[in-house]
Amino acid sequence: MRDAVVIGAGIAGLAASIRLAQRGAQVTLVTKGIGGLQLGQGTIDALGYAPEFVERPLEAIAQLAADHPTHPYARLGASCVEQSLEWIRELLGPERLLGSADTNVRIPTALGALRPTALYQPSMQAGIPVGQSYVIVGFKRLKDFYPSLAAENMRLQKDANGQAIVARSAYVDLDIRGQERDTTGTNFARALDHKETRERLVALLKEVVRPGETVGLPAVLGLNDPGAWLDIQEMLGQPVFEIVLQPPSVPGMRLNQELTEIAKANCRVMLGSSLVSYEVEDQQVQSVTISTAGHARTIPTKSVILAAGGFESGALEIDSYGHVRDTVMGLPLTGVDTSLLNGDFWGSEQPLFKVGFDVDDKMRVCTPGAGPVYSNVYAAGGNLAGSTRWKEKSGDGIALASALRAADSIVEVLQ
Repeated sequence: MRDAVVIGAGIAGLAASIRLAQRGAQVTLVTKGIGGLQLGQGTIDALGYAPEFVERPLEAIAQLAADHPTHPYARLGASCVEQSLEWIRELLGPERLLGSADTNVRIPTALGALRPTALYQPSMQAGIPVGQSYVIVGFKRLKDFYPSLAAENMRLQKDANGQAIVARSAYVDLDIRGQERDTTGTNFARALDHKETRERLVALLKEVVRPGETVGLPAVLGLNDPGAWLDIQEMLGQPVFEIVLQPPSVPGMRLNQELTEIAKANCRVMLGSSLVSYEVEDQQVQSVTISTAGHARTIPTKSVILAAGGFESGALEIDSYGHVRDTVMGLPLTGVDTSLLNGDFWGSEQPLFKVGFDVDDKMRVCTPGAGPVYSNVYAAGGNLAGSTRWKEKSGDGIALASALRAADSIVEVLQ
């Protein structure tokens, strides 16, 4: 008998599993794949826009909760978000995450826009614009990163002091795969795990970097060696920062690897598996049956956390008739009794993005307008109703806060 079965290995599923294990619970984490963290930025967003740029997320979360009572933050509260971000920052340490939930910083994207976030990797810190001059350096053999575009767009914006950002662009030609002319960011990251490759990169950078410049590089400065970027910076003798590329994101992969290793060390992790059925008695789920190689396996459990994500992961699905369903357990959804899409994509809200589970304060999945469907089934992360996470830049904060709230609610019952 397990204390909890967690479905999904994104940030919500990993956080819930680790939190439960920290508090003494016996946990099985079940996932079809490796989760969506490697598709993200490798940062932790609390609230970036509401709808304008948010400088102080906790204050904005409190106001958002007051104005939108169906938003997940209305149930979770700003203090829960603050505690959740502090939890993951302490879990991973300053070698992995910096920042706080109190204040958003703005870091450059591959297009040269400045994106708000609360927690960020140390390799991104020098990119926070506070009066420095930048040189954005691209690799001639790396697809999909154009330093001239990034530098030009950065020059159109202002730094934290209200001054125009000074930026220029340059290229270096780093050969990592025997004269291959076009390769991927992950190939560069694996190559830069090795000191010899880093030394060759630094030699090339010294030819194009001017004294006093802060150097922006594509976020491929090592995958498994957390000190790779710092080694490059120290050899170069000038500040260096990473600019995240399109998925798969190397910083996202680093964050995913770190959390997955912590989960594996403390939980039973079943990769390549999905829930195929479950047994219910007295309004409680008694067991779940998981597809595994060769045969199905039934796991008796005291509780279940659904953290498999939303539409992006296939946990929620809409058919050609506009019918939306939960593909994991078939539980009822809220927000489906309206027109889900309209023609004004950017100018107005799309109700489809707010479809998901209604939950109570303990994160138990509820029948809309009524109580919990089952007394021991909880939800966390991208399957919660009421928010447009990608537009608000709130998905990480919602995922962490709801995951920890669900985990703590389960521990309260077990004690």
